[in-house]
Amino acid sequence: MTSLRNAVVLVTGANGGLGLEFVDQALARGAKRVYATARTPRKWDDERVVPLALDVTDEASVKAAAAAAADTTVVVNNAGVSGRQSLLTAPLADVRALYETNVLGALAVAQAFAPALAANGGGALVDIHSALSWLAKSGAYSSSKAALWQITNSLRLELAGQGTQVLGAHLGYTDTPMTKALTVDKEDPRDIVAAIYDGLAAGAHEVLADKTSREIKENLSGPLEALYPELAATV
Repeated sequence: MTSLRNAVVLVTGANGGLGLEFVDQALARGAKRVYATARTPRKWDDERVVPLALDVTDEASVKAAAAAAADTTVVVNNAGVSGRQSLLTAPLADVRALYETNVLGALAVAQAFAPALAANGGGALVDIHSALSWLAKSGAYSSSKAALWQITNSLRLELAGQGTQVLGAHLGYTDTPMTKALTVDKEDPRDIVAAIYDGLAAGAHEVLADKTSREIKENLSGPLEALYPELAATV
């Protein structure tokens, strides 16, 4: 179980819709400091928020952030990019760039901050996945989230010895700038972040933050046609 009261929280991708909620709700739950990181940090009105430059795809930037925020006790790996171009036509350079952020960037942050978490009593690592970790869509996004999901599962085992709680969070479409162009039902970011932080406080290993993620996981043990009805027409 990890309480946010008096915690020092670092949020990657803090300028985005979920990132803003992770910062605000950490403060509301009693965090004494929040490092709000982004490639180009924004200004914050609360003196408890420390803007910090961090490009998760740049090894030097990740190391510098870890040195500057060595008192961190909770890391929220939230930075991510979307990509819906067909895998058959997408330039491989674009696919690699998406994986650099969503997979290798998240892993780089975990590697860099693991020693700080250990030194500060264990703390917690929160990785933001997606319901699309378990449901493929066109493009590389869902496969990148599936890769991060398995990385989180491995990190949970590797970090257990130092007392670090590793929480993987899954969620469906949420009303953020990343999904602005999508005409689908969307969850409220406030509800999603609240569910994730509640899970952290309860000592959870995994949070299914909405109905969509719960329904998709329930269908994983069934036939592929349950997840992909379009396949039924090909049989």
